[in-house]
Amino acid sequence: MNKVILMGRLTRDPEVRYSQGASQTAVARFSIAVDRRFKRDNEPDADFFNCTAFGKQAEFIEKYLRKGTKIVVVGRIQNDNYTNKDGQMVYSVRVMVDEIEFAESKNSQSSDNAGFNNFNAGQSSAPDQGAANGFMNIPDGIDEELPFN
Repeated sequence: MNKVILMGRLTRDPEVRYSQGASQTAVARFSIAVDRRFKRDNEPDADFFNCTAFGKQAEFIEKYLRKGTKIVVVGRIQNDNYTNKDGQMVYSVRVMVDEIEFAESKNSQSSDNAGFNNFNAGQSSAPDQGAANGFMNIPDGIDEELPFN
């Protein structure tokens, strides 16, 4: 099984390009900084991961994500090895994004995400209709419809 879940902040604005051909596909590349839980002396505070998303997810990323946005990424690790101009092999990995979600509320972000909460498998959610505290208001008289009391 190859599955990774990361939560971090975008280190820069995403780079989105479109493939050539009859059916153009969006390709988004971005990197996230993930804080380390435990830090030892003389070690970095965070790890940095390069990520790639395709299609509708890439279009969503282009529209709503900016540098500093805190997100959760679910995907798989893929080798991204290459030989540099000096003939030396460079080893690296890339996260191929399957799901992406915002990890903080719109009010706590510095950039506007138009009220969207998450984006999974090519489908965006409805705009946030919650109260200012982040909770949804439940109408009176709905107790009879709830499966638990």
